[in-house]
Amino acid sequence: MAEDLKIAKGTKAAIYQSLIPQIKALLDGEPDLIANLANVAAALKEQFGWLWVGFYLVKQDELVLGPFQGPVACTRIKKGRGVCGAAWQNAATLIVPDVEKFPGHIACSSLSRSEIVVPLIKNNEVFGVLDVDSELLDQFDETDKKYLEEIVKPLSPPAGGELS
Repeated sequence: MAEDLKIAKGTKAAIYQSLIPQIKALLDGEPDLIANLANVAAALKEQFGWLWVGFYLVKQDELVLGPFQGPVACTRIKKGRGVCGAAWQNAATLIVPDVEKFPGHIACSSLSRSEIVVPLIKNNEVFGVLDVDSELLDQFDETDKKYLEEIVKPLSPPAGGELS
């Protein structure tokens, strides 16, 4: 597929419904996880214009910064720390309407006001998270949760191993 993205307009659900087949086409036939994470982050950032879109990957006992779009970010996050660490620990998507009210929030950017973190799971193990930050309060909802969870499903680590 050509690496062009058709920017959609309309309701949030309609935008995701237009974006998902494009992301699937970008991923189709590409086995490299890092390349796929990079394209997913770019597609989401380009479509929605959020402050920060990126991935953290589990490496031993930490989440380590992976491909992203946006301002510089925290490099390492311990399990259970901040929104990303909590989503990893709980193996569940977290929607935070106001990051200032989240206990232990890690402020990688003072511009971030709300956040959603979606775990990447294979064989019942979290191997990373998709982290999205917005400059607006209460940016994310159940629609984002539903479609972002669908977007990350086809992502998976290399066969038989730990991420290098």
